[in-house]
Amino acid sequence: MNPFPAGPFVAAPPQAVAIPAQVGPAADRVYRHLKHAFFEQVHPGGTLLNEGEVAAAVGVSRTPVREALLRLQAEGLVRVYPKKGALVLPMSAQDIDDVFAARTMVESFTARAAWAARGPLESVLAGHLVQMRVTAADRRTTAFAAADGDFHTAIVDAAANPVISRFYSGLRERQLCIALAVIRLSPERMRRSITEHAAIVGALRDGNRKVFTELVATHTQNAHRTLLGLAAP
Repeated sequence: MNPFPAGPFVAAPPQAVAIPAQVGPAADRVYRHLKHAFFEQVHPGGTLLNEGEVAAAVGVSRTPVREALLRLQAEGLVRVYPKKGALVLPMSAQDIDDVFAARTMVESFTARAAWAARGPLESVLAGHLVQMRVTAADRRTTAFAAADGDFHTAIVDAAANPVISRFYSGLRERQLCIALAVIRLSPERMRRSITEHAAIVGALRDGNRKVFTELVATHTQNAHRTLLGLAAP
């Protein structure tokens, strides 16, 4: 079973999920609105978005909607059809495998390189771990997935390789979608994820480089195995 089913085109509802009002350019407002809707499965894969309905939901003209959709298309989240709208792209099983493979390679390499910055890194990761615990206790799955992503991004960035950081940043949106799918299929995964992240921080604190690098790699592999097991027919 694919956790991101690709059903027939579904017309997006004219009303959209409510998000806190934020000041910013109109296109940014549309972009944040749609990203939130994607992650909350308001617009699942296979949904055909109508520019006019999105514009009415956010309270803007069609021009910023088109700008936001082009930005989302560049991130691989939608496919724009001029004068028709945009299709929300579902993630295939192969997409998921590819993202996890890329994550494992990048995070395993950067964990070794990040060891030189283990002092400040420990403090940063501990802060993200606190946020994970708070959001898990409040059952805020989207915020939890974001904190989880921030934790791993901090390790990658600590390697001080801008090229790798930019590449990893390009995986961010897909990672969030996958993380939310894992949590929705198995809420228990939040508790296990916190335990595994705490062990990573503990290895840093104890000065155990071997354990630290191994835990970073196995944590990503565990999440992949969890999703494969839950999505099996």
